[in-house]
Amino acid sequence: MATIAENKKAGFDYEILEKIEAGIELNGQEVKSLRQRGASLSGSYVVAKRNKSGNPEIFWLGGNIPAYQPQNIVGSYDPKRDRKLLLNRKEIAYLVGKTAEKGLTLVPLSVYTKNRRIKMAIGVGRGKKAFDKRETIKKRDIERKIMSELKKRG
Repeated sequence: MATIAENKKAGFDYEILEKIEAGIELNGQEVKSLRQRGASLSGSYVVAKRNKSGNPEIFWLGGNIPAYQPQNIVGSYDPKRDRKLLLNRKEIAYLVGKTAEKGLTLVPLSVYTKNRRIKMAIGVGRGKKAFDKRETIKKRDIERKIMSELKKRG
């Protein structure tokens, strides 16, 4: 399981309550590009939309997958296009129910390969307040100081 891209700010900005694995609907050029260069998850998010028949679908918005061969790019290629996430009906219904709850949102955590397929880890998260973020920074600094003292004594 090789990680292609990771959302490092997700753990800092959100309290992740649970994780779900989903496939991503990609074209061939995007698959090659992901395996070669990776992607950017910064500024991207996951949202539930209804299709024309009224059934909910889950989409990844704002994720940037660069062109595989920039000099031979197809004129209609959009690196930030909306990409559908592949989940079964029970998982989609569960995620739609979770997003309807107050304060919960879907956050893309990482993109990785699993058995030659490209998957995305989605987190159901609750946004942290400013004081929670300061607390996280304090804990991280204290742990860093403890580790440096242990190395010195060591």
